[in-house]
Amino acid sequence: MLEDTFDAEDLEPPGRPVVLGSWKADRAVKYPFPTTGLSDNLARSKSYIQEIPSRSRTALFLKQFFPGASLDDWNDWRWQLRHRIVDIDTLGHFLHLSDDERTINDHGMKGFPMAVTPYYASLLDRENPRQPLRRTVVPTIAEKVCSPGEAIDPLDEDHDSPVPGIVHRYPDRVLFMVTDFCFTHCRYCTRSRLVGSSTKSPFTRAQWERAIAYIESKHAVRDVLISGGDPLTLPDEALEWLLSRLRRIRHVEFLRIGTKAPVVLPQRITSGLTRMLKRYHPLWMSIHFTHPDKLTPEVQEACARLADAGIPLGSQTVLLAGVNDDLDTMKRLMHGLLKIRVKPYYLYQCDPIVGSAHFKTPVKKGIEIISGLRGYTSGYAVPTFVIDAPGGGGKIPIYPESMVGRDGDDLLIRNYQSRIYRYPDPGSKLGSQGPRKPVTN
Repeated sequence: MLEDTFDAEDLEPPGRPVVLGSWKADRAVKYPFPTTGLSDNLARSKSYIQEIPSRSRTALFLKQFFPGASLDDWNDWRWQLRHRIVDIDTLGHFLHLSDDERTINDHGMKGFPMAVTPYYASLLDRENPRQPLRRTVVPTIAEKVCSPGEAIDPLDEDHDSPVPGIVHRYPDRVLFMVTDFCFTHCRYCTRSRLVGSSTKSPFTRAQWERAIAYIESKHAVRDVLISGGDPLTLPDEALEWLLSRLRRIRHVEFLRIGTKAPVVLPQRITSGLTRMLKRYHPLWMSIHFTHPDKLTPEVQEACARLADAGIPLGSQTVLLAGVNDDLDTMKRLMHGLLKIRVKPYYLYQCDPIVGSAHFKTPVKKGIEIISGLRGYTSGYAVPTFVIDAPGGGGKIPIYPESMVGRDGDDLLIRNYQSRIYRYPDPGSKLGSQGPRKPVTN
């Protein structure tokens, strides 16, 4: 039986201490998993809010756009979910829209729909459509341009899906998509074909059971990545059911959760959630970060809670033109992540989904950024630059060239300053296709 009493830390989500009135409007929201019979202790109990440093900008945002909302409302992730901004006309009340942002409404949003949480909307620049955070969530007419090489399912995940919800591409691990629902829709989303679909969601309890049965039948699978959509859109009880069910499979050694919740809705990382997650170690979490401006006090608090629960955190960053495609921005992001105990894991070349050309950078740009990080900052701050190969080839690391050739028994290698050094490697032919000229270092 779940406890009916909690201490202050159990009840409060990360939030800002801005006291407002009561919010009147309340849009309905459908959870991606049936919640009938699931207990909701937070709803039954009095909230206690831990004070986190606030910014006057956010306080003004709340007073202007949610004048009737209470602090408890703002810090309740379910309230945030119910009040997502899901159409351009509504967004126009929060932002001064550019022509490109307005025009997409005239052409219809039949492709990838929009969704932004109030918390994340408070971080957007009201006047500047080129702000990095704004570009990643607000649709523009550029999404209507389809360029050569783009596809609805560029990674061919459907081809590697033996049962609905499972992508089995690597021998010892599977991707388990448990929902098609997200808090906020990134405009470069690889799974935009699934996320926010207006059709009836296929992610049901019966579908979960089929996927779990498949995992049970594959004894080589030792690693399950729970993704979606975003698994943290599920109620705690539904998520715990999944974790406990997977934990019963003997050959599954550890679990991972892929989520953006700590970034777009840090209020979701309640102490109740982290307390539940602690029961299912070894459990890892991959979090999607794109820009240092996302590292707000709320995000820092959310990541601290997860890290304090013993959950190793890794970041996955997509390289995006006009958002983070310069060395200074990327270095600030990687340094900021380490300070909140998140290990930079992958830097992705943008997947060629339909309408993504305005986000794409040359592959050379990613190599330049990694070269600018390697040796000039801690190795912990240098992610692996990868291309998730179109057509289902999987993640392929792209490295700055460090092995430059061979001179007799010596392998010639290049350091971060482009200086060449020798490493004794007798009897090997590695590097024999490279230059054989003498090296003085």
